[in-house]
Amino acid sequence: MEVRECSLSIGAESFLFQFAIQKLKMNICRIIILPVVLYECEPWSLTLKEERKLMVCENRVLRRIFGPKTDEGKGKWRKLHNEELHELYSSLSIFRVIKSRRMRWAGMSRLWGREEAC
Repeated sequence: MEVRECSLSIGAESFLFQFAIQKLKMNICRIIILPVVLYECEPWSLTLKEERKLMVCENRVLRRIFGPKTDEGKGKWRKLHNEELHELYSSLSIFRVIKSRRMRWAGMSRLWGREEAC
């Protein structure tokens, strides 16, 4: 009985450790990586090719954070699909962040233009 309880305890501790590591990596992504990638993104005019590159970059970072997943039917490891990544990552996508920053920037530039005219 004690051996079984010990193995369950070790499994739970391992799971909690992995969860804590993922939370730490997500915080690093949110606090360090995204601001560097999105520095001065407000005036950007993105082409479809550039949007795709940003999406690939975001998915690559998320795949490094969450790692592979076992396929229940086959028992093999596989990469997470894009939809699965975004379900696990609860923050806004990189395009939503860029769009919101553009809107805020456009509103501020309108206000700055009005102040100079007065």
